[in-house]
Amino acid sequence: MKLYAAPLSFRGLASEFGVPTDFPPKVLAEADTLRDRFEGKRLDARGIELVTIDPPGSKDLDQAVCIEERAAGYRVHYAIADVAAFVEPAGEVKRESLVRGQTIYLPDEPARLHPPAISEDAASLLPGVDRPAVLWTFDLDESGEVDAAHVERALVRSRARLNYDGVQADLERGRVHPSISALERVGRLRQQSSLRRSAINLRLPSVRVVEDAGSFELVIEPRHPVMDYNSEISLLTGMVAGSMMVDAGVGFLRTLGPAPEDATEEFRRETRNLGYTPPAADCIGEFLAGVDPDTPRGMAVMREAKKLLRASGYVDLSRAEPEVHAGIGGYYSHVTAPLRRLIDRYATEVCLAICGGTEVPAWVTDGAPEVLQTMARTSQLANLVDKAALNLTEATVLAPWVGHNFDGLVLKRAPERSRIFVTHPPVLAPSIGAPQEGTEGVFSLVRADPKAREVEFAWPAD
Repeated sequence: MKLYAAPLSFRGLASEFGVPTDFPPKVLAEADTLRDRFEGKRLDARGIELVTIDPPGSKDLDQAVCIEERAAGYRVHYAIADVAAFVEPAGEVKRESLVRGQTIYLPDEPARLHPPAISEDAASLLPGVDRPAVLWTFDLDESGEVDAAHVERALVRSRARLNYDGVQADLERGRVHPSISALERVGRLRQQSSLRRSAINLRLPSVRVVEDAGSFELVIEPRHPVMDYNSEISLLTGMVAGSMMVDAGVGFLRTLGPAPEDATEEFRRETRNLGYTPPAADCIGEFLAGVDPDTPRGMAVMREAKKLLRASGYVDLSRAEPEVHAGIGGYYSHVTAPLRRLIDRYATEVCLAICGGTEVPAWVTDGAPEVLQTMARTSQLANLVDKAALNLTEATVLAPWVGHNFDGLVLKRAPERSRIFVTHPPVLAPSIGAPQEGTEGVFSLVRADPKAREVEFAWPAD
């Protein structure tokens, strides 16, 4: 689905929310000089036929994968960019990363966590070149459950930089790259694994803003199944890392409490209004797995389900008891995106120490409180920027259409402002007045203000 808008710039959002888009000269200068601090101390794993799968044009490649069949199951090799190898514990890049916390994804240009010399070159798992990595190896049984897991520093060489469109097309033609010929089978097994079956897995379609002759095109892309299969490998790694940390009593868990009862009931009511059979409160994960996110209503369901995944955070196991992640279904840790997220660099170092039988480095334990504060602050910032960017895009797209009518349905009726879902373009918005919940009808767009980032409809349509 494609929506056309007047020229869009998201630079104003960066300024408004204080998102740093440029790096200080001293940070850039240091990044150009950084080299692998563990050179010569790595397992030579360049013989593993790893490949990366990312959106087209990506240069910050965090993960590379290779899946092999074994006598009774599968062996999954998962290489993660070894960012810690390039970041001096007391250096300028490290200090700047504590300011930024994570990459903030403005639609026209991301505000990166690390300078390009690291994120798009030296630490990125680009194809055809040797790269330092943290290599996870998982042995899975025939049902996709973990038999064994190991992690260590390694030297790797990716064979190809693949993208989701291409891999999905290859899957459909039956000619997938040999390194990931078993990705679909393993992904499906992991989706049905004992913990993942009940987890809330949001499959939101990706959005890309493309410039074309001075105007911008907002492309809402389909959510390819291969994206979910690939995501399961990352989730597997985070779940193993989380359990490893809990067993050792040290490390950093990503946490998420269960959805409040009122939020669950509201979500069930909204699914009914969108035309679905409402799931039981304890079957929402299975329900979402059957929703097609590429349809307007399916997209709306996934967006509304985000309200079930609130109150997320991090736990330092040296200072607090372990907590599960309700969206995953068990213990979980962020370890697979160190180029884009600060905490992954620290959590990965804990796993290396646990698996190698060594002490966790002092820079990890001493810096933990500041890192967790940074992640809390920047996670909230990222959510605010995401919401603002979406609201700005919707208001800009709809501005020329004030006074026109749109098909929609009522999700939640309220005395002053009801909440409706417009099917084309797919927009969740307030409406002045509305019939009963679940009613489909025609709504008039009465306001679309890009400056305020607000849109508003009215019932009945004039």
